[in-house]
Amino acid sequence: MKLQQVLSYVRRAVDDYQMIQEGDKIAVGISGGKDSLTMLYALAQLRIFYPNKFEIHGITVDLGFGNFDISQVEKLCEELKVPYTVVKTEIADVVFERRKETNPCSLCAKMRKGALNEKIKELGCNKVAYAHHKDDLVETFLMSMLFEGRLHCFSPVTYLDRMDLKVIRPLMYMDEADVIGFKNKMNLPVEKSPCPMDGYTKRQYAKETLKKLDEDHPGSKDHMFRAMIHGNLEGWPERQERKR
Repeated sequence: MKLQQVLSYVRRAVDDYQMIQEGDKIAVGISGGKDSLTMLYALAQLRIFYPNKFEIHGITVDLGFGNFDISQVEKLCEELKVPYTVVKTEIADVVFERRKETNPCSLCAKMRKGALNEKIKELGCNKVAYAHHKDDLVETFLMSMLFEGRLHCFSPVTYLDRMDLKVIRPLMYMDEADVIGFKNKMNLPVEKSPCPMDGYTKRQYAKETLKKLDEDHPGSKDHMFRAMIHGNLEGWPERQERKR
């Protein structure tokens, strides 16, 4: 997966859903995984030529596990000329030691987003970019049907009124396989998640289910994605397709 192809996917998403306006200051949430590093690289390159001029600022929330090395991420941000901030927290201690949560993911996600949003506002950003790709969207759609009995998926653009902050998802048209290909080609400095729950979640179940569906019925993932795009899901903005 070449950079030009990644930029094509990202620009299509940005244009279709009007994700970036002139003068935006966008926080880029960096977990250290392949998805967020791909998004960081793409947005750093997009800002060079995109008609609406914008700034980006990388932010990592350190959960406090103690074995999370972000030195190579810092180096990448330097190379891309992207300001980078690490938010130190004790979330791991609170979730796993003090509260000893049996189902820690929900509380952890809430606390992580709280710490991230607080720093975003402090830095003067008006938007935050999340690195959800096509597989993430379809998995969320599948989880919603299986576990909640409703047709739902997070929107390409979401306005958080309590924070006066917009969330954008520029990787929404990229398959996870394309992200992996780009990560390998660019040798991005992926840092494995230190969380002990990594790989043992409902999302992992949905990921494996979707993979099996697509193996048994090739194209089923793309069919589900198209159904979402054209399905007028609640909370989704109107898509402004540009002529290609």
